Amino acid sequence: MSQPVLPSDLPLATTATSLVQLNERSREIFRHIVESYLATGEPVGSRNLSRLLPMTLSPASVRNVMQDLEQLGLIYAPHTSAGRLPTEFGLRFFVDALMQVGDLPETERRSIEAQVAATGRSFETVLTEASTMLSGLTRAAGVVLSTKANARLKHIEFVRLEPSRALVVLVAEDGQVENRLVDLPIGLPGSALVEASNFLNHHIAGRTLVEAKAALETTLAASRAELDQLTRRIVEAGLASWSGGDGDERRLIVRGHAHLLEDLKALEDLERVRQLFDELETQRGLVDLLGRAESADGVRIFIGSENKLFSLSGSSTIIAPYQDAAGRIVGVIGVIGPTRLNYARIVPMVDYTARLVGRLLGG
Repeated sequence: MSQPVLPSDLPLATTATSLVQLNERSREIFRHIVESYLATGEPVGSRNLSRLLPMTLSPASVRNVMQDLEQLGLIYAPHTSAGRLPTEFGLRFFVDALMQVGDLPETERRSIEAQVAATGRSFETVLTEASTMLSGLTRAAGVVLSTKANARLKHIEFVRLEPSRALVVLVAEDGQVENRLVDLPIGLPGSALVEASNFLNHHIAGRTLVEAKAALETTLAASRAELDQLTRRIVEAGLASWSGGDGDERRLIVRGHAHLLEDLKALEDLERVRQLFDELETQRGLVDLLGRAESADGVRIFIGSENKLFSLSGSSTIIAPYQDAAGRIVGVIGVIGPTRLNYARIVPMVDYTARLVGRLLGG
């Protein structure tokens, strides 16, 4: 049975007003339903709730409140169970209105810094370490989405492997290294590769890929008489291999896939994880995920169908953007997991890690 998001016969404005007007008893019962779900993944019934509540209420009184919460679209009954679980809408209300997020303990800050901020590593290694660290601490899959277009370039070199193929090695200032194979024109002399490397290194240093492309387009147009046609083709091939074309300017790093297989309750959970793996492999919706993170300051939480990237798998994503030295958002970092993630614990962890990654990138 799929869970409802909102009752179809209740206007959204009415629902929002009703949520604000929930009394203390209703909020307390709803809080316990959500917290029980986040801790166990199991539905909770009125009898158990009556024992857990700080106030004295009979199971019958609790059931009456649960019926009101269900009418508001906050909870639902899975299958024929007497217990209730929060809907996606209920989880969103809990996260936005009831959840209390504290500061990250100093011990966890030091642990994150020790694992991520090691000196002498390339920035790509730092991102991978950050993703692995978040996965280990949260028992979810750590995810990093970075954009290559904003990396400032340092050096490019062409290495001939075969008469018709060469390896392009391009190094960014932050330590990122790209190796791509390119096809060479038939009969290209070795001097053309050297000339192409020298030409590119003279013009790309300190520029992002976008800036370098714009500058080179102007320079190439002005220097056609100076550059041999074959050399110019290699210059353009070098830039294309770095950018990967229009559709491959972002990278996805995911660590901790195995955590997504923990605590599976039913075959539908297996199907959800299979769908998530498919979406991770195909990397659908990455531009949307980055764009939605860019539009906000700090941590973003996407629950279930709110998350376009993993909407079909019923997962939650907690992500925060990180910035380069110029204050530009160049990627996002966070975790992917079931909707019963420990949001209050993970939010400050993701926020601190994103800020740390940004400082490393700026430094």
